[in-house]
Amino acid sequence: MEKKYAIGIDLGGTNLRIALVSRYGAIVQKIKEPTPAGLLEAILEKTGKFCCEDVAGIGFGVAGLISKEEGKVFLSPNLHTVENLEIVRALEEKFRIPVLIENDANVAAFGEFWAGAGKGLGNFVLFTLGTGIGGGMVYDKKLLSVAAEIGHMSIHADGEKCSCGNYGCLELYASVRAILSRASSALEADRESILREYCGGNFYKLTTEDVYRAALDGDNLARELLKNAGRSLGIGIANMINLMSPQAVILAGGLAGAWDIYVQEAIKEASKRAFRDLFDRVRIMPSDLKDDAGIIGAAGLVFRSLGRAP
Repeated sequence: MEKKYAIGIDLGGTNLRIALVSRYGAIVQKIKEPTPAGLLEAILEKTGKFCCEDVAGIGFGVAGLISKEEGKVFLSPNLHTVENLEIVRALEEKFRIPVLIENDANVAAFGEFWAGAGKGLGNFVLFTLGTGIGGGMVYDKKLLSVAAEIGHMSIHADGEKCSCGNYGCLELYASVRAILSRASSALEADRESILREYCGGNFYKLTTEDVYRAALDGDNLARELLKNAGRSLGIGIANMINLMSPQAVILAGGLAGAWDIYVQEAIKEASKRAFRDLFDRVRIMPSDLKDDAGIIGAAGLVFRSLGRAP
C-alpha cells in the first residue's frame, strides 16, 4: 500500500524543526524548538512522535557539508556539534524506514520547487537568510546536489576570518549573526539608538526583529545596520545571477521579513553589479513556505525517491 506521509527534519544553527508531511506537500503536524544540546537523543525522541505505519521515510536537512554515502555531516561552521554524528544510522536502526540526508538549504530549495514559490520554475537560486546564509539551486527542473555554500563565497578579499576558515565570507556581513554582532559593538561604543530600550541594556538579547522595528521607527543605527548588510547581500545575489542566470532568486529565512530596508537595499546593489540583461530577466521574490521550506523539502525528497514528487 502506498504510504501517505514522510517525516521532514530541518536542523539549523538556531532551531530544530520536525514535521509529518503529506505526499501533496502539506504539513500535518510539526515541532519547532531551539536547537538542543543533546542533538541525537532529542532528534530520535521527537521523530518518534510522528512515526507510524503510514510513513514512507525520513528526510533530514542539516546545515553543513554532507557525506551522503556515510550519512554524516563532515563540516558545519555554525553547528559543530552535529559533525560526524551517526544520525542517519541511528534513525534507520530505530525506525526501520529509509532516511535521506541533504544540506538544509538544498532541502529548502526543493521545498520551494515542489510546493512553494519555485513551483513551475525551471531555474532558480534560493538564499536562506538566518543565523548564517545558505543556498540551494534548481537547474533544468532538478535540484543540484552540490555544496551550494553561498554564504561562504568571499565578497571581501581581505575581510574578516570566518569560522569556516575562509576570509570575507558573505555571511560575515549579511546574516542575522553579522547584524546583531555589529549592533552590540555599536551600542557598547555608546552609539545613540532606541535599540537600548528594546533590550533593556542587555545588548545580547537583541533580535533582528528589534533592529527592523527600530529602523522602521527611524533609528539611524538600525537603518545603517540593515542597509550595510543588504548591500553585502546584493553582492552575493549579483554573483549568483551572473553565474547561474536564474529565472528567480528566492529569499527565505527570518531576515527576508526585513524586506522594505534590508532586501530592497540588496536588490538595489545587485542591480548595479549583475549583468543588466540577466538582472532584467530575474525575479527576486520571497519564499512562499518561509520557515517550513526545509521540513517540506526534506519530506519531498523522500517522496521523490519513491517517484511521488518532481
